[in-house]
Amino acid sequence: MPTVLGQAFGAIMAQIQSLGEYPAGMPFVAYYNMDMQALDIEIGFPTARSLPGKGEVQPSAIPAGPAATCEYTGPYEELEVPYEALKAWVVEQGYEPTGISYEYYLNGPEDTPPSGYKTRIVFPLKT
Repeated sequence: MPTVLGQAFGAIMAQIQSLGEYPAGMPFVAYYNMDMQALDIEIGFPTARSLPGKGEVQPSAIPAGPAATCEYTGPYEELEVPYEALKAWVVEQGYEPTGISYEYYLNGPEDTPPSGYKTRIVFPLKT
């Protein structure tokens, strides 16, 4: 997964920069399922406006609406703990997640040891 993400982030950044633009936020991965055998993900960077795509790099939009979120500090291999805590909180509050989750990587391997990785987890909620 790290190799796939690294290559995708590089390709997306190259496309954004080729248009004279810059990301408007931190890189993210949208998880449309959590089946590690048939994972369905979308990898991207937020931008201030919709940009044209090229090849495999295509624009999309993160839908607006209510969401539950938390920030986790620690290695990616331990993300299950905050995921379970956030899921429990959502249920306790009477909300229903859409089934999609987003991870925003606030820092990463190029400048931080695994114990210091900061990840924002977002669960969009059904209305």
